[in-house]
Amino acid sequence: MTESHWTISDLAQEFAITPRTLRYYEDQGIVSPARDGRNRIYSSRDRTRLKLALRGKRLGLQLSEILSLINMYDAPDDTAAQLRYYIDILEKHRSTLLQQQKDLRETLAEIQAQLDHCQGLLSQHN
Repeated sequence: MTESHWTISDLAQEFAITPRTLRYYEDQGIVSPARDGRNRIYSSRDRTRLKLALRGKRLGLQLSEILSLINMYDAPDDTAAQLRYYIDILEKHRSTLLQQQKDLRETLAEIQAQLDHCQGLLSQHN
């Protein structure tokens, strides 16, 4: 069975990203396409790494975390250690997001209080 290959346009379309994004991920070492003249040829490995990178991005992970996680899949020596590392990253990120959520709730409550105050003052002028 031969390995599948994709062009930059194929992957950009499939994942709804720009070719520029793919070139950025290449610069960061996430994908390593082969070259056919000036054309980039992406392998199944590149496609999988791209998919994992985009998933990490959706989760809000930093590029360094994404790259570490992706590189673990290339060297599946100790799955338990990899899973512990992934859990650690997810727990830290979850904690950060929960704090941000709390901060947003407090800020929204402050804004609402100011709106209520201003509307009360405005109604006294009418």
